[in-house]
Amino acid sequence: MLQIFLLNLTKDFFMKRTALMLILPLLSLPVSAEIVTKEIRYTVDTLTCVGFLAFDNSIRGKRPAVLVVHEWWGLNDFTKTQTKNLASQGYIAFAPDMYGNGRFTDDSKTAMAMASEVRGTPRMRQRILAGFKTLLEQPDADPLKTGAMGFCFGGSAVLELAYSGAAVKGTVTFHGGLFSPNAEDIKSIKTKFLILHGANDPTMKPDVVSQFRESLSKSGVDWQMVYFANTVHAFTNPAAGNDPSKGAAYNPVSARRAFIYMKDFFTEIFR
Repeated sequence: MLQIFLLNLTKDFFMKRTALMLILPLLSLPVSAEIVTKEIRYTVDTLTCVGFLAFDNSIRGKRPAVLVVHEWWGLNDFTKTQTKNLASQGYIAFAPDMYGNGRFTDDSKTAMAMASEVRGTPRMRQRILAGFKTLLEQPDADPLKTGAMGFCFGGSAVLELAYSGAAVKGTVTFHGGLFSPNAEDIKSIKTKFLILHGANDPTMKPDVVSQFRESLSKSGVDWQMVYFANTVHAFTNPAAGNDPSKGAAYNPVSARRAFIYMKDFFTEIFR
């Protein structure tokens, strides 16, 4: 009887050990990523804005938080895709609504009109600060690790955020509308800059770009500007087409390189 008992005990031990050995490797595997997206409604004065939030639900706890600001078209699918891409890299990403009521368009005249309502006015700073505040209100956003990136019109918006003195660690513009900070704002800048620009972008006059670079240099801030050869405006957006003679065109090589620069930049400042 004792022999039978010991035999059964030994068999039971080896079965459990085998089962445990099969389970342990599974426990060590990473939890599959699930990118969660949702609309966030917030108010700027009396204007209702509809932003777009994205984050990886498999990550627990605080993580770096990045604003993703749309082109002059408004908060469309391109911007939402870029926001989800940031989330897949481990950030909590939020695309603010700079026009209100979730407005967007694919008509250039309408886009110009909507952008003109905001750009170069106090509304730009007011709305980008409201978007930044909304991002920081998210439970998993780390207020000590914040960034902002913007495309075209959005590039101007994130510069406005930086010039406001907001506590942003890193600011990235993609083919952005560049402009210099005024004398008062220069003293307030707390961020580092990465400017990604098409060498043949006709939307920015050389003297404006030169003045922009000089003003950042005089301010003593940390900045770098990368030019991409044979590249015009809107080079990160496939919807811009493939005809550079129009002044705006997608350049897949420059886009890929630009996003690598951005990824390395954020990795460095959030380390």
